[in-house]
Amino acid sequence: MTAAETTMEAGRDFIRDIVEADLANGRYRKIVTRFPPEPNGYLHIGHAKSICLNFGIAQEFGGHCNLRFDDTNPTRESQEFIDAIKYDVHWLGFDWGENLYHASDYFEQLYAWAEHLIRAGKAYVDDQSQDDMRASRGTLTEPGRNSPFRDRSVAENLDLFGRMRAGEFPNGARVLRAKIDMASGNINLRDPVLYRILHASHPRTGTAWSIYPSYDFAHGQSDAI
Repeated sequence: MTAAETTMEAGRDFIRDIVEADLANGRYRKIVTRFPPEPNGYLHIGHAKSICLNFGIAQEFGGHCNLRFDDTNPTRESQEFIDAIKYDVHWLGFDWGENLYHASDYFEQLYAWAEHLIRAGKAYVDDQSQDDMRASRGTLTEPGRNSPFRDRSVAENLDLFGRMRAGEFPNGARVLRAKIDMASGNINLRDPVLYRILHASHPRTGTAWSIYPSYDFAHGQSDAI
């Protein structure tokens, strides 16, 4: 191996190897990455690594990087943090161009997908308190217990979910949960929360919403969009 090849090999990583292979075999024709911070604070050194990775790979392979704010928790987010994050990305030498997005751009689509899950029998409205939900979730060595509200009808779930959106219920009164498996070895799959009631003004949508998607639900769907 030559000195040049040694230097090139030392600078590689498995992510760039995968991207290069996918382009070479035609699996993808364009590289699109994303940096998806939550605007609930200032960036730290770990964010710098993610910024350089995502914007850097996009530059290296002729693609682009989306800057997408995961703004699903209005009680902790502010325009100050949004502006600071933009400043820091620019300070590191990167630019998103026209590719600026927010999870809040997709609130209607996310709500529609939640209704779809209800109609498919894969989500339900749960009236349990946070303490009861926590107690019934089980542990790493013991399975959880089904909610007493898990077998509500589709019609009842759709009605309650719509009323949650309309602001009829107070904070914490109800949540929408995915119906997965309360005995799963992965505790995160034990009927995770998809939506919670939160009467709070959002930096971008104001008071239009009384419910907000959880990070776990919004993040992956926003990636797909």
